[in-house]
Amino acid sequence: MRATPVILLCILVLVLMGAGCLGTKAIPVNKTTPPSILVDYHRTGGTAGANDRLVIFNNGVAVISGGSANTEISLNDTDLTFISTLFNESDFSQLQANYPAPQQSPELMTYTVTYLGKTVTAQETDIPPSLETIIGALDSILKSAGPQKSAYPTLGITS
Repeated sequence: MRATPVILLCILVLVLMGAGCLGTKAIPVNKTTPPSILVDYHRTGGTAGANDRLVIFNNGVAVISGGSANTEISLNDTDLTFISTLFNESDFSQLQANYPAPQQSPELMTYTVTYLGKTVTAQETDIPPSLETIIGALDSILKSAGPQKSAYPTLGITS
């Protein structure tokens, strides 16, 4: 019967050695980073009481909301390059943060544009020319999701 404790000890050592080899399996982690916001454009006010918003992500997805509808459209790399070039050539980074109208009126449109973290707000009668160009392009993208589908000519927008 002396062999039984030795056999039990050997079995115990084998079990413990095997348990150490099992370890834990690492769960794979999805390292995909979510898209970041490239442009956030919001226009409000006017005689019709507009409340439209356009958010363009760096992956080309653009979300348009206005009234009771939300629409998602896709911009290609050429479109994104065009938008970035437009902001850079317009010296958006040099604009002031706020351009209020000299005389306030509830009928004035207010435009808020955020590009790469910088926000500029302007009212209809006091928009710098460089910002007018940007607003015109962003308004065209907003219109592209509407019934008339009149996208900015250089943008190959698909909904």
